[in-house]
Amino acid sequence: MDEVAHAAGVSRQGLYLQFANKEELFRRTLEHSLNSQLAAASAALSHAEDGLEPRLVAACDAWCGRFVGSLGSDAADLMCASTSLAGTTLAHYEARFEAALAGAIADSPPDRVCTRAGLGAAEVARVLHAAARGFKQSCASREEFIQSMTVAARMCCAPLHRR
Repeated sequence: MDEVAHAAGVSRQGLYLQFANKEELFRRTLEHSLNSQLAAASAALSHAEDGLEPRLVAACDAWCGRFVGSLGSDAADLMCASTSLAGTTLAHYEARFEAALAGAIADSPPDRVCTRAGLGAAEVARVLHAAARGFKQSCASREEFIQSMTVAARMCCAPLHRR
């Protein structure tokens, strides 16, 4: 809390006037970050002129790609804390992100092909989100993350490229 107060330019007591405890500060910080990520992902999905594949990649990058390779040695502790302190909040935003992906997919030609294959837009969105989470953990750089997500999105959009 001392480090946060110092970075914010307030006293520790001033910080506690705004937040009841560390957990509240963490939850509110997480919610602010998730709101920003979701807004950036939604903005990427709204650029219909870019085509579906690049919009899906940009949305996944906005959602979690910017964190690839940027987490320090305390990342494992932070991930455990985020799950225990804000698991329902995180789940809520993840569901909203998947719904945004599903909406973009549903409004595009691949959805018709997915439907013929017995897949719904929500299922494809869930798979893309799972791929993004996995690549966030396994990629060494953001560039590698974007390349990997491009492959995943291309697989979902492949029916657009058939002749």
